[in-house]
Amino acid sequence: MPEIQINSVNVSVEKGTIKIPVEQIELTHNGVSGDAHAGHWNRQVSLLGTESIEKFETAAGRKVTPGEFAENLTTFGMELWTAHPLDRFTAGDIELEVTQIGKECHGTSCAIFKEVGNCVMPKEGIFCRVLSPGILKAGMALEYHPKTYRVMIITLSDRASSGEYEDKSGPRINELLSAHFASCNLQSAFSNYLIPDDPHKLEDLLHKAKEELFDLVITTGGTGIGPRDFTPDVVKPLLDKEIPGIMEAIRMKYGTEKPAALLSRSIAGVMGKSLLFTLPGSVKAVNEYMGEITRSLTHMIYMLHGLDSH
Repeated sequence: MPEIQINSVNVSVEKGTIKIPVEQIELTHNGVSGDAHAGHWNRQVSLLGTESIEKFETAAGRKVTPGEFAENLTTFGMELWTAHPLDRFTAGDIELEVTQIGKECHGTSCAIFKEVGNCVMPKEGIFCRVLSPGILKAGMALEYHPKTYRVMIITLSDRASSGEYEDKSGPRINELLSAHFASCNLQSAFSNYLIPDDPHKLEDLLHKAKEELFDLVITTGGTGIGPRDFTPDVVKPLLDKEIPGIMEAIRMKYGTEKPAALLSRSIAGVMGKSLLFTLPGSVKAVNEYMGEITRSLTHMIYMLHGLDSH
């Protein structure tokens, strides 16, 4: 993974002012000790790369000292703005989690904006929250760890699991999600299961997904009203929160032309730290459902982790 050099660590006692380089900073679960931006929120630690600062220096025609953009860490070695929320930076036992890329500019209340009429922090600065505290100093290195989204796909089908026919729904979900994460420049890893219509096997896999902190669980099959359709009945008691609007909207969208679509009992919700969706068993239904789910999927994941991506 990329290694990022810390060129300076900086602190300010008031918001809206430049930060002053110091010998070291202490990271606590509230952020940088003694810094005006410390607190129980998502923008505890700010980082800005010299790669971004140098572009500003060229445009502004002057040199910038570390901390002038109110960043806690001035770094070198990576264009930080290419990171994504939920990526992490580590230095020994210290661990920071990215929560935001850029921010709204303070405008006339920002010290450097008042001087030159521009600021690079709103576009290329990033913000983190402290997961594991410790001491940081100039000269130390950060390691960058992009998040890999872990996905469990479960196909429920007596006939497909016995080899009577090929499972096409599970692979189609995999294909669509792979394309979605790639389009967002996000990494993903998949675990695929093909099981018979067995509620106990399904429940065991769902417990595994929860315990192993999968980000996303999608089932396909068993959402109708037939005697072997039990998927929503197994899933529902395991949910901490339901997300009814997604499935209701999908049923109404496709049910206006094809009333049989209204018979789907598909549900969505949160199970621990996992988002869980139950889809019908046909490839056609998978295409329809995934087309709607992926529209807000990244936002749902960020919300689940307490991040506001509006």
